[in-house]
Amino acid sequence: MLAAAWDYLLAHPQQFAKAFAMHVALSAAALALATAIAFPLGVAAARRPALALAAVSVANLGRTLPSLAVLALVMPLLGTGFAPSLFALTLLALPPLLLNTIVGLQGVDPDVVDAARGMGMTPRTILRRIELPLALPVMFAGLRTAAVQVISGAVLAAFIGGGGLGDFITAGIAMMAWPQILVGAIPVTLLALAADFLFGRLQRRLTPVGLRAA
Repeated sequence: MLAAAWDYLLAHPQQFAKAFAMHVALSAAALALATAIAFPLGVAAARRPALALAAVSVANLGRTLPSLAVLALVMPLLGTGFAPSLFALTLLALPPLLLNTIVGLQGVDPDVVDAARGMGMTPRTILRRIELPLALPVMFAGLRTAAVQVISGAVLAAFIGGGGLGDFITAGIAMMAWPQILVGAIPVTLLALAADFLFGRLQRRLTPVGLRAA
């Protein structure tokens, strides 16, 4: 089976390269857009209990929606192709990013913040030098989760013309051709594992030395 998949890959290198590049581009764009939305919203919500409760409730609701259902919902509004796929994957990435940003910032010891305030630090300085470094491990856990979910969920973009490695999987299922399914499924799995590993290493590098696990 793996040999047949390898033969298929060697016979269609340009098709695979195009699908792989589209999958990576779609996943990276969705993750970047979700981070740009979730980070400032999470910082704002962490300081306002009512807003935090509303944000967490909406995020938890978003986590219950199946990825395929989200794609189906955006089709009437955005049609098919890259744009609706990007929109749906961004929604998929938002809940873990938003939740972990809020939880991470709210988990910072209030005594540490009060001490920094007593030293004359401004709220912006406290956020940048105290709260964010301490919340970083939890925030990066959300980023790692979102990255894996987006890379895996991008397979479903093939159902609405978004391209990516999901094209091989859907075509393989339609024709009951396991080599094509494996050509799409194995790289997606490896991409998800690689993203989890790389974000884990980056998380450790950016975490203050005193907070690193032994």
